[in-house]
Amino acid sequence: MEVRGLTKRFPGVVALDDVTFAARAGEVHALVGENGAGKSTLIKVLTGVHHPDQGHLVHQGEPVSFATPLAAQHAGISTIYQEVNLIPLMSVARNLCLGREPRTRFGLIDFGRMHREADRTLREYGVQVDVRRPLRELGVGAQQMVALARAVSVDARVVIMDEPTSSLEPREVETLFGVIRRLRDRGIAVVYVSHRLEELYAVCDTVTVLRDGRVVHTGPLAETDRLTLVSLMLGRPLGEVRAEGVTKFSGAHDTGQEPVLFAEGLTRRHQLHDISLRIRPGEVLGLGGLLGSGRSETAKAIAGALPLGSGRITVAGTALRTGSTPAAIRAGISLLPEDRKAEGIVPGLSVRENIALAALPRLSRFGLVSDTRIDAVVDTFMKRLRIKASGPHQKVGELSGGNQQKVLLARWLAMHPKVLLLDEPTRGIDIGAKAEVQKLIDELAEDGLGVLLISSDVEELIEGSDRVVVLRDGAVVGELSGDDVTEDRLMQAIAAAAEEEAVTHG
Repeated sequence: MEVRGLTKRFPGVVALDDVTFAARAGEVHALVGENGAGKSTLIKVLTGVHHPDQGHLVHQGEPVSFATPLAAQHAGISTIYQEVNLIPLMSVARNLCLGREPRTRFGLIDFGRMHREADRTLREYGVQVDVRRPLRELGVGAQQMVALARAVSVDARVVIMDEPTSSLEPREVETLFGVIRRLRDRGIAVVYVSHRLEELYAVCDTVTVLRDGRVVHTGPLAETDRLTLVSLMLGRPLGEVRAEGVTKFSGAHDTGQEPVLFAEGLTRRHQLHDISLRIRPGEVLGLGGLLGSGRSETAKAIAGALPLGSGRITVAGTALRTGSTPAAIRAGISLLPEDRKAEGIVPGLSVRENIALAALPRLSRFGLVSDTRIDAVVDTFMKRLRIKASGPHQKVGELSGGNQQKVLLARWLAMHPKVLLLDEPTRGIDIGAKAEVQKLIDELAEDGLGVLLISSDVEELIEGSDRVVVLRDGAVVGELSGDDVTEDRLMQAIAAAAEEEAVTHG
């Protein structure tokens, strides 16, 4: 699959400028760049969503033009997106076989055969579930593996993977990498998009770097070291990138003595088991553990979004009514959720409306909202967070992932919180935006805010946290502080808990 001299324009912007790109059979090709570099637009041209203004596509040696995504699928081009694009109310088996269900000789769906085939296919991907269950009952990671299995099982010649590991735990990531290697061995071309550099070096053969809609580098990944790759993506000198290091975190913070937040005995049946933690002003507390360990549930329970069976939460010395989001917000707790698209932004509203959404009661008098006060707040945070948009009235759904994340941060910072709960704050955003968010977290802690940081990026968690509380299966299994806040110690704590559980259930 090739594109030659591809140019794609949208009103006021050139999204792709004379791009040439080739996905070759039996090769895993990394496509990287900052948000807004043109990766998504290129994928949409490859899959028939957009049509080029100049240039052309070549598929299996022949010029092609895909009128629709369905035409691209029929040509053997399959895509796995960061957000699972399946039907949650349908069963797992129906999702896997949708549009190509096995039929009886009377033309009816052969459910027995469909369930057997779905079960066999998913077991190859390490997923063992009742395929008759609705898809929505599965965890996000399992749903992503179903999407992967569906994409690969449609006799694809080109498989495009857009941030496929964003919702997967390490075991599932290894399964995915095994699938990718099998696809490569079968002569299938894989286009792999990810902001996680360690993944690229683990599985990719070739890399193409996009910046501002243009190709700035294509070549063997093994010949391009990590810092050079970052330098190419950011368009900054290699020496400057080398001097700044991997993350933008500055190190330890000066913290107050009395906790600004104290959570004690948080318990919810089958999810949380007697979790206790404290956060002091100016402290970044990391919450470590594998996917499904209870990290997000803990954050949601503190923010009042998840009802508890028992437990007590205190903010700045005042007891908080649990299970009430309004009470948590009034007390000074703000939560940046893991899934910004489903639980955060309102894509059809403007940047201005999204930022002001939570603060409207504070920005109104006698029920009347002051446009002047809203404009002042929005202007302040757009400048402080360096939100890139055509203006405050641009729809937030049109922004890059990193700028959407900044809009969400702006919304909650406009509430002047005492405690900020950050669930995967840099997931799915580019290296430049990631560095800006990390720097902002540092600044917020220095300003005296208490921060809870959840991240699947172990390097980010270790670099950014003053202490780390380790969870497994909804319970606290360890706490790291001082010189013990290292990647090795974190992995040891998780592994020790796993061994203890195995012995207990021996």
